Amino acid sequence: MEVLIYTIAILGLLGLSGALILYITSKKFHVEEDPRIDSIVSMLPGANCGGCGLKGCRDFATRCVGGEAGKLFCPVAGSEGMAKIAALLGVEATAMERKIAVLKCSGCRQARPKIYDYDGVNSCAVMNSVGVGTSGCSFGCLGCGDCVEVCNYNAIHIDMDTGLPVVDPDKCTACGACTTECPRHLLELRPEGRRKRRVWVACSSRDRGPLARKVCASACIGCGKCARVCPFGAITVTDNLAYIDPTVCKACGKCVGECPTGAIHASFELPKPAEK
Repeated sequence: MEVLIYTIAILGLLGLSGALILYITSKKFHVEEDPRIDSIVSMLPGANCGGCGLKGCRDFATRCVGGEAGKLFCPVAGSEGMAKIAALLGVEATAMERKIAVLKCSGCRQARPKIYDYDGVNSCAVMNSVGVGTSGCSFGCLGCGDCVEVCNYNAIHIDMDTGLPVVDPDKCTACGACTTECPRHLLELRPEGRRKRRVWVACSSRDRGPLARKVCASACIGCGKCARVCPFGAITVTDNLAYIDPTVCKACGKCVGECPTGAIHASFELPKPAEK
């Protein structure tokens, strides 16, 4: 019995000694945290999406307090949220144009027929790792919805008729989660554009024209007609694929009507051609 009592007493003393050491250590090495960090965190969305390029919202807030507020921008909080943070810190707000995710693929089921069967995990990442998908295009959307699953703002859904993801521009926060998740990098963040007018090439195929068209009726064939008709020099063709520079494009829409395959999309309706 005495052995048991001594054992309990010794263990108790060891526990108290350990607790005392931890207490003294915590006091000695305690670092006071700026209370403004918590205030900024409360102003942020809390998604920890990494759209700002940092680890998460707390890391973002810590760096803002540390003097980097003028260099950082949270795409989810937007200009309004950044203005509040700047006001709290007494610095000038960082202004940045709102961006929207766009899909660089228009290979719907009708344009890109199914030629292979896939009986594996319903994941774009998995499907991409084992083959080209259910069509012959090794560049196009796989349609499993990995981008839908990773979006914290319910801004993407799969269109059951086309089999392609659709981005809701009103809900998109440009956090970049979908662009990172897509194994084929088919989602791109582009400026919302003046009056919400955006024009982009909805294709990522780098196959030569005849092969690209054989696989997908909506593919960019690299013909260059869009580049020749653009009055602003916003379009270049590299590796059989056209690209529209959003910083140069004025969203006139001329390239949309010129594209022979319909690979160029616009966020607005084009005026109907005048009847002859």
